[in-house]
Amino acid sequence: MKVLYLHQYFSTPESNAGTRSYEMAKRLIAQGHEVTFITSSAYLSSNYQLNQGWTEISVDGIKLHVLNLPYSNKDRFIKRIFKFLRFSIFSTFKSLTINSDVVFATSTPLTIAIPSLIYSKIKKKPLVFEVRDLWPELPIATGVIKNKFVISLAKWLEVYTYKNSTRLVGLSPGMCDGIAKHGIDRDFITLATNSCDTELFDVPESVGTDFLISHLSFVGDRKLVVYTGTFGLINNVSYLAYLAKEMLLVDRGICFVAIGDGSEKNKVTNLAAELGVLNINLYILPPVPKTEIVKILSAADMSMSLFGPIEEMWHNSANKLFDALASKTPVAINYGGWQKEFIEEHQCGLVLDSNSFNSSAHIISSFLNNDEKVNLSKKQCKNLAYNYFSRDIMAKRIENTLIEAVKNEKIS
Repeated sequence: MKVLYLHQYFSTPESNAGTRSYEMAKRLIAQGHEVTFITSSAYLSSNYQLNQGWTEISVDGIKLHVLNLPYSNKDRFIKRIFKFLRFSIFSTFKSLTINSDVVFATSTPLTIAIPSLIYSKIKKKPLVFEVRDLWPELPIATGVIKNKFVISLAKWLEVYTYKNSTRLVGLSPGMCDGIAKHGIDRDFITLATNSCDTELFDVPESVGTDFLISHLSFVGDRKLVVYTGTFGLINNVSYLAYLAKEMLLVDRGICFVAIGDGSEKNKVTNLAAELGVLNINLYILPPVPKTEIVKILSAADMSMSLFGPIEEMWHNSANKLFDALASKTPVAINYGGWQKEFIEEHQCGLVLDSNSFNSSAHIISSFLNNDEKVNLSKKQCKNLAYNYFSRDIMAKRIENTLIEAVKNEKIS
């Protein structure tokens, strides 16, 4: 097949963002398919020389048409909306110059649906739409979108996209449910969660040990708990500052490190300083490429994934969870939903109390000081990563869904 892949935020392991599209594309190419991306410069490494407007580059056999459009999650929401719309307009015209057998569009943002729908209608090609977040439910729930007209327009676009797609992909059971509630037949919805890059994360223990000595010497002989991700409004990284304060009273043998960037980072850093934990048992560091995340998770005793107390967030398919599985690092979360049920069922980590920092501190301390529980969790992480959530397994589901869309029939 010739696949036209629309993703505004394509990134590679050199970037400090998720690499799902890159990994899926690599595997499609390995199966003999041709993949062409329409994307932006938002998360591409600065190693690439880009012109104003569009630049055509190749990355590991993947053809990329890149619109030079910088992006920061520190931008105000209205500024981001204008960038979403600008990319939609420019990518619509660019996509129409490309021939394909199927168009595969992945959100967020939901506005990626605009060029994909226009391409599908004009070129008469099937559309496979991948839902990474339930938009507009999430920004509505968090109060980011308040205008009634904008809400109505976004809801209309969501439903119209679902009903005009040949196939749909959801990254979590909750996302698949969110699609189906609009009257979409379950037979046309594929569950393909985020996945585990077992090849990337399968490194000797010495990689983590060396990284601790060279970059995280302040940890000393303490247990290391890491958060690697966005400091955004929905991520509630402030939770970590309060947890660290409580941990000083519960167990001084545990150290937290938060690595990343975002609109709330200064707020979290200031809070940590006020609580007396900054650079004591909580260290806040700049974002790093995915290749460095491998070393950090190899060094860590536990990884964390955080969200605020809004249920719409819990349908997320957190990259942090799957990176933890791939690196055989027990994972702790502070929210409910399918990931809570998943962790409890498979005993690959902890579910913390979102309302009690004291309780959560005791839960973490008890776990990390119990070698039997830790070893069982690591074993479960490895089993899940290799046998249920590997990149290859999820890429095969995506490939089958694209083939189904082209042939307009179900693969058993």
